[in-house]
Amino acid sequence: VLRTEKPGRLQVKLPDGRSFRLGGNALLRLATASTFDLQRGQIIAWVNPGSQAPRPLRIRTRVATASIVGTTVFIEATDESVKVFSWEGTVRVVTDAGKQVTLNSGEQLAYEQAPTAPGSSPGWQPPRRLSRSELDTRRARSILLSGFNAPMETLPVIEKELGFSR
Repeated sequence: VLRTEKPGRLQVKLPDGRSFRLGGNALLRLATASTFDLQRGQIIAWVNPGSQAPRPLRIRTRVATASIVGTTVFIEATDESVKVFSWEGTVRVVTDAGKQVTLNSGEQLAYEQAPTAPGSSPGWQPPRRLSRSELDTRRARSILLSGFNAPMETLPVIEKELGFSR
């Protein structure tokens, strides 16, 4: 079990080339070498370029499981919502109801416990591509993406994939 409290954060690099960063008031249980249970908080996980992980990395939340192979995923789980975002590459999400969704770079899938806007309903919202301004804001403010001394190994891929300038 790994735990962080704001403003704490940590980074773990596994021997098979998978890495992740955990932050906020996070609680993560390492179920197996390739399956993590995110109870709450934020995680960004990736497979380091050139690594040959034997199977996809799966991150379970209370409402869905996201799987990655050679990609970078961000997940935020709170009592009110779960958000799965593909920083780069393809992320496969399977909801607890069995629905499968594939996210591509810059796309997000969100589960809302309660309506967030007039006319909206609780549950899964359709996947959507974030706007340029949303991507720029997320890139600038993410403590997990850039709040560490050493850059993520996949950061150059993210910047190229989503068109960030250096």
